[in-house]
Formats: sequence, C-alpha cells, structure tokens
Amino acid sequence: MSVIRIQGARENNLQDVSVELPKHRLIVVTGVSGSGKSSLVFDTIAAEAQRQLNETFTTFIRNRLPKYGQPDADAIENLSPAIVVAQRRIGGNTRSTVGTVTDIHPLLRLPFSRAGKPFIGYSNRFSFNDPEGMCLACQGTGISATLDEKAFVDRSRSLDDGPFRHPSFGVGRWYWKYYAESGLFDTGKKLSRYSAREWNTLRRGARAPKPVDGTPSDYEGVIDRFHRLFLRKDVGKMSAANRAVFEKLVSSGVCPECKGGRLNAEALSCRIDGRNIAEFAALQADELLEVLAGVKEPEAATVVENLRDRLGNLVTIGLGYLSLDRQTSTLSGGESQRIKMVRHLGSSLGDMLYIFDEPTAGLHPGDVERFGRLLRKLQQKGNTVLVVEHDRDVIELADHVVDVGPGAGPAGGRIVYEGDVAGLRSADTETGRFMERAAPLNRSPREPSGMLTIANASAHNLRDVTVELPVGVLTVVTGVAGSGKSSLINDELRAQYPEAVAIDQSQLSGNRRSSPATYTGMMDEIRDLFARANDVSPALFSSNSEGACPNCKGLGFVYTELAFMDDLKSLCEVCDGRRYTAEVLGYELDGRSIADVLELTVSEAAGVFDSSSVEATISSLNDVGLGYLKLGQPLTTLSGGECQRVKLATELQTPAKVYVMDEPTTGLHMADVDQLLGIVHRLVDAGSTVIAIEHNLDVIAAADWLIDLGPGAGHEGGRILFEGTPAELLKDRKSLTAEHLRRAVG
Repeated sequence: MSVIRIQGARENNLQDVSVELPKHRLIVVTGVSGSGKSSLVFDTIAAEAQRQLNETFTTFIRNRLPKYGQPDADAIENLSPAIVVAQRRIGGNTRSTVGTVTDIHPLLRLPFSRAGKPFIGYSNRFSFNDPEGMCLACQGTGISATLDEKAFVDRSRSLDDGPFRHPSFGVGRWYWKYYAESGLFDTGKKLSRYSAREWNTLRRGARAPKPVDGTPSDYEGVIDRFHRLFLRKDVGKMSAANRAVFEKLVSSGVCPECKGGRLNAEALSCRIDGRNIAEFAALQADELLEVLAGVKEPEAATVVENLRDRLGNLVTIGLGYLSLDRQTSTLSGGESQRIKMVRHLGSSLGDMLYIFDEPTAGLHPGDVERFGRLLRKLQQKGNTVLVVEHDRDVIELADHVVDVGPGAGPAGGRIVYEGDVAGLRSADTETGRFMERAAPLNRSPREPSGMLTIANASAHNLRDVTVELPVGVLTVVTGVAGSGKSSLINDELRAQYPEAVAIDQSQLSGNRRSSPATYTGMMDEIRDLFARANDVSPALFSSNSEGACPNCKGLGFVYTELAFMDDLKSLCEVCDGRRYTAEVLGYELDGRSIADVLELTVSEAAGVFDSSSVEATISSLNDVGLGYLKLGQPLTTLSGGECQRVKLATELQTPAKVYVMDEPTTGLHMADVDQLLGIVHRLVDAGSTVIAIEHNLDVIAAADWLIDLGPGAGHEGGRILFEGTPAELLKDRKSLTAEHLRRAVG
C-alpha cells in the first residue's frame, strides 16, 4: 500500500507502461512535449481515481457527476482520492470574483454582520449576489450599461427594410417578427414618419392597464426587450459576433448608484474602522491582510483570524497583488491554478492525491521558489503530490522523478528514468542532459532598425510608462507575476499597433471533430485535391457532411450515453473507425484514401500533396516540433503545450512583421524551448520583430533586448526597472530577474 502501482497502461501513446509511485512523496513527472506525461498522469491515474471515487456514490448522485471512462490499463492499484488542479482558466461571469471563488468574500461578510456599524443584519445583506444586498440598479454587477438608441435603430428605414442594428433583431428573425407581424405598425413606413404614439409603442410598448386601440397591455417595446435580453446578460457568454455588435451599441461604465461597489446603499453604509465591505474588497490581498490586523472588535476576532489565514495563503502563493473584487474571467491560467490551491492549503485532509498540471506556468523564477514550498507543505500533511512539470527548480524539489520519453508521439510513451534527482542528472535522457546545462547567453545582440514607442501607458497598474521597443530584434519582457507585463504588451502595445500578430495562451476552439488539419485550414485544400482527382464534390470528403459514415456521424467512434453509467465509447462497426462511407473511401489521391491521409503524421505528410499552401502548413507544424501528430487527431486529445504550438504554427504563416508572444514556452520541455528559439531567431533574421512576455531563463538569456518590470506586483509594480541586453542585466544588483539569470548562465 506504500506505492501507487500502474501496470500495462496504454492510453493514447503509452506503450504498456508499468510504474510504481511512492505514496506520501512529492513526485514530478517530466519529459519532452507529447511524450505521454498527461496520458499517464491525467488520462490514466487521475481518471481512474476519480472514476472509482464516483462509483462509491448512489446512482442518483453519479448521474449528476462528471463521467470518466475506464483507462486502458491492466491494473491500477492503491489509489487515494484525487484532487486535480488543472491549468484551465476559472472563467465565470461578472458575478464571479477572486473573493467568491476562494470563499474569502463570504468570510469577509461575517465581521460586518457582527461588528459593522450601523448594524444592518445578517451576512447575506452584504452579498452582491443576494437580492437583500445587491444594488438593484446594476443587479449587483457594479457595471451600468446604456443602449445608444440612435446606433441601435435606424429611423430612415421601415420595418421591412430592417431598422434594428443587431443580428438577433434582423429581418425574418423571431424578434423582428414580434413587431413586424404584430399588426400595430405599417411595415412599409419609415420609422421617422411614425406618430409619437407609434414611435413610443415600438420603443417602450403599451403600458396601459387595459387594451388601447387593440394594443395588448403587456406588449414589450424593442428598447425594453433589448435591455432585458442583453443588458442583463454577461457579455463574456455572448458569441464573438454578438459581442462585437453589442459593444458598438452599448456603452458600459461604473454604476452611478453604487459607484461600482455592487451593494445597495444600506450595505455600503455599514463600516468597520471607516471602511465599508466594498472598500475592503477593493484592496490588494496583501494590503487587506495588514488592514485586518487592526480590526480588534472581540465579536469578530475568530472570523478575522480565519480571514487572515486565507489571505496569507493568497500572499504566500504569489497572488498578494489581486483584490477580492477582481473578476475571475480576467485571471491568467497560472493565476487560476494558484487561486484553486488556496482552498486546499487550508484543508486538514490527509492521504489525498493532489495532481497539478504545470503549476509554475506564468510564474517568475522568484515566485517558483515560494510555490515549491507550498507543494512541500501539502506533501508534509501526509498527502501524495503528483506534478507534471518542466521547470528545473520544481524538478530539483522532487523526492521521486518519472521521466517519460524518449521522444514525442509514437517515439515516446515509455518510462526512460525513474528515481531521485541526483540520478536524473546523470541519466541519458533529454531531461537529464538539460538539468545541468547552463543557459547560453546572447553576447552578440542584433542591432535594431528602428523603434516602436509606447507612450504614457497607464493600463491597470502601469505608472505612466513610456518605453521604446526595438524593431528587427527579439525583445523579452520580464518581471514578477502581476508586475504589468501583460498590461504593457497585450493591452497598450497591441492597442497602439493593431497590425501585430498575437500568439497568446487562449485555448483552441474545437471538439471531437476538430483536428490539426481542420484547425490550420489545410483540410479545405486537401478536400479540393481529392475532389479534382476523382471529379466529385469536395463535400464528400468532409466527415461533417454527406461523405460521413451514417452510423458514427463521421466521428469514427459511437458514443452511447448510459443513464447510470459512464458513456460508452466503441469503435464504429460500419466504417471501422475510418469516419467515411465505403463509397468515399473508394476514392483515392495518389493511392491513399481520405482516411489514409488523416492517419498520416505531420512528418509523413511532408511532400505528399501537390499544394504549396498545404506544404507550407505542414512545414510550419514540423518547425514547431509537432511532426508526430496525426493530421486527423482530435484536438481534444492534445496537451496544452501541443495546442499552443498548433496555434503558433498557424500564426507563423501570416506575413506579419511584428509578432507578440505571451509566454510561448508554456507547456514546453527544456529541449522544446531550444527548438522554439530556433524558429524565433529565423523569424527575426528574416526581418520580423518578436516581442515575448516570458519567464523562461533560456529565452531571457537568448534575447537581444530585455525590458524588466517591477519591482513587485500590483501597486508595487508598473515601472520599468531595466532596459538593455542580457549581458548588461547580469550586472544589475537590484533586479530579481538578474539574480536568477546569473545563476542560470553559470
């Protein structure tokens, strides 16, 4: 029982992997991108732990829980209940804040309900998600949205011409029919010629208690309907098209009633030491921690102590710069993952299995040390901590290391090393070789051909920053998490230079049907090639259209929902997993069917197609190290690092001169970082400008120019600490980045 035992694991590219993981230890699983780390840790260990835990519940409960399929393995033994802390952004709507998602805001309400003056009632009176406490003017969001009626309604048009400038109110749509077919209006008459009564009825409806002139009393005007449907809806949940139109028609600002405090006047009148709860929530976590130390009311003492403990965890985790009222939808993936940890740090549970997916993503090397101590704290409570990670500093902390490889895709899926860190350093693996390697320092930086100037930048915590970014070189922007890097580059630079191509961390959109071939656009050309070669319609070669196998609808597998059990995934018996009808599979291009083509790896596909655009896409995918991916592999099976590189390969085909990259090494092994740097250097040598936000010390050392922000996070950041070459930064004795760079270059 002292080890977690996996025998014969075959998920994805795992090749009958057998491994024993010591329990109650800090274990790091590493290996090159695509080697099978996620397949072992998440698709095998985590999936089985969660599946078995779910099976202990009643069928009523199980039917309402996420469903996990049984991993393909001979045996998985001695598992503990698993808590998976993934990199996925928390998301949420305008009501979801750092305070609500960490359960700190509900705790903060208690001191006000006990010691606040004047006393107004129980803690729900201080909740902006409760009708008892919310500001009714903004429904507890703190945001006031106003419709520009002139922008929304074109009065020079009739109803027949379509006067409403929102797609949901377009001619023929249901909302348009509500007015055009009501019988109340002459649909051919321009709205500018309406009588005052007609115009008011169209805008605001008829509010008379009894029907007047045949108008029903509950008739809803178009302005009121827009307010109800859209102004109270979370913008983040809208489609991209609807959101773009919405933002043209609606102006948003701070609610004038509550001044952004989200609560009603009574709740905001209650104060502790001169501050109301909204003012407490607006403070940075580290500032709030200090303020609460001065709250001495005895009736609130126990709650304040608990609050300070939770806030202390936020600070320790490197998120002291966040305020409790910060919306969760604005958090990065790394911030989201660390936010989730706050709950677990206060837990007294033992003998749990904590699983983390690259928890140091988005962290400065200085923050990584602090985060490592938190992982150790969890382990010392009697838990097993299992971490998928590439960072050298985290690997160094491990009690036990499992290195997966030796390569990626079919060339990976095996255990190439397991043991302690000392043994890894001398192991003949990619990870072992890079553990001892010093970061190569760029001592011959390129000369810039010009400058991009950002003037008086004040987004978020930036303090009226003016900075010049050199053209024609690789510039890396560094600094601790929360120092203002993203504000400077993603907000200010991209606003001033919209022609720049952004390669950020946003997730690939896709489902079971999406693949590298469809996402990159090469599938359209491949279908055309098949159609021309066989003189048939291109639609036949779409697994979403008429050529799809009717049994599995072009998925290759049949997914059966079972009411009280996990979904059953079985190979389609009609097409044998090949997705298409027998007729379509009979058409060939140079001896290959469309199914054969989708089974090709990117490397195998090079030179296969008589199309310069397809070959260019394949070349880009190979360049970013994804030669092992199959053209038809579902995007849902790709790791985070693989998804980002698919996006990078797609963006690299854009003939742009300025590239903005947001932490491009996220999800990359140390060896893969070298390959990425090779691509970046080729781009710059070809005349492009690359500006990267990055913490990786190999990338920082390879830069032509560095901009270091800080010195701290939040209010303590937002200033330029250093501008210059990597060699010049080594001499700086004040920069935290310089301290870690000196250590990395040896």
